[in-house]
Amino acid sequence: MKPFEGVYTALITPMTRDFEVNEDVLAKLVERNIQAGINGFWVAGGSGESVLLDDEENGRIAKIVTAQATGRAKIIMHVGAPTTKRAAAMAEVAAGAGVDAICCVPPFFYRQRDEAVVEHYRAVAGAAGLPFFAYNLPQATNCEITPSLMGKIQDRVPQLTGLKHSAVDFGHVRTFVNMGLDCFIGRAPWLLPALSMGAVGVVDGWPGIAPEFWVETWRAYRDGDMARAQAAQDKG
Repeated sequence: MKPFEGVYTALITPMTRDFEVNEDVLAKLVERNIQAGINGFWVAGGSGESVLLDDEENGRIAKIVTAQATGRAKIIMHVGAPTTKRAAAMAEVAAGAGVDAICCVPPFFYRQRDEAVVEHYRAVAGAAGLPFFAYNLPQATNCEITPSLMGKIQDRVPQLTGLKHSAVDFGHVRTFVNMGLDCFIGRAPWLLPALSMGAVGVVDGWPGIAPEFWVETWRAYRDGDMARAQAAQDKG
């Protein structure tokens, strides 16, 4: 087995009526997913609305999730921010909280040249010193990580381990796999076809709602039982 593979829930961030992070509910969500067989968590990503939270809140989320998981599931923490300084600082916080890896969208809002994206990732990944996953979400960031750009990142960011591919070009999954990257598909309904192309698993919010279906899909595929995998994904 690879260090990072399987079904990863993109966690939501529950809030109280006073707009504070609901720590009790967050811990219960983590436990519920672990008991259902989830392999890991993608923390403070799009589903977690991290860009709407401040850095202290995101750091607290990292600590809550890692404490509750207690080594029973892998934790990949999203540290993306509009500026390199903020993203690198959050990467340090995530590492200190004990996460297993970090992930990061490209710098967003303003369109950036490839070299700027590469340097952003080099600084952020270096700040944590952990396995690093790029987060390809062009519909939200205005920057698509194409295979060409990924090659430049791969040359300059030694911590690069893989990516979450949420872009619409499904064919790039195989290209990224052939580049030696661990590619998670970012759209749960595409899990089975992505696995057949070499993807290591899925990261999405859907498994957080009904984790059992996606866990069963993954396990059935791994066991070579395609009929069972298809039936499980149809339920999801």
